[in-house]
Amino acid sequence: MASDAKATAKPEDARVLSTEPLTVVTRINYKDALGKERDWESAERTTRHKDSLIDAVGVIAVFEDLKGPQILLQKQFRPPVGKVCIEIPAGLLDAGESGEECAVRELREETGYVGKAVKVAGEPSGAQGAKGVLFNDPGFTNTNLVLVHVDIDPSLPENKPENRKTELEESEFITTFMLPLKDLWGECRKLEAEGYAIDARVATIAEGIELAKKWKIGS
Repeated sequence: MASDAKATAKPEDARVLSTEPLTVVTRINYKDALGKERDWESAERTTRHKDSLIDAVGVIAVFEDLKGPQILLQKQFRPPVGKVCIEIPAGLLDAGESGEECAVRELREETGYVGKAVKVAGEPSGAQGAKGVLFNDPGFTNTNLVLVHVDIDPSLPENKPENRKTELEESEFITTFMLPLKDLWGECRKLEAEGYAIDARVATIAEGIELAKKWKIGS
């Protein structure tokens, strides 16, 4: 019964019921450029594994289509903003995982697609360590991630719609969809007008495409 309900549940059905102020911060004492001591409060993620320099990965997966390239996105309710967010597939690293391994696993679990990691964004395949690390909001938190490009072969039997199987956690309710890369900025604005929140990574990709169009980069 529960599995049937989960199969038909939509991210849009979730709601924030209440909030309770909690403080999970670290006070940092540092010296500024003039040598003056200052304090800074920072929220810190406690799930980073001791053998890893990164917290999470974001997955960039693009499909070739007769109408042009399509980027794989998902809808997921995020309680901190009280809205369903438009996001790229993403997730936290397990102990001992590389960013590329995590990207392939999270892609399969959240979308059902089986893919192959091509590279960490800005780095060659197999790049490890702190290369390509992005900081989500460095004025507030130390949480970080790497973006990983993943190739998906839609002709593989396991990637056919009838064969794809997600492995969502009990608390996850995710809808997967695609948008055309060339119109990503405009499509994001439409979704925002409908009440969705746009994740910064998706918006940054969209803005990058618009900049490339304006300044004819790569043409």
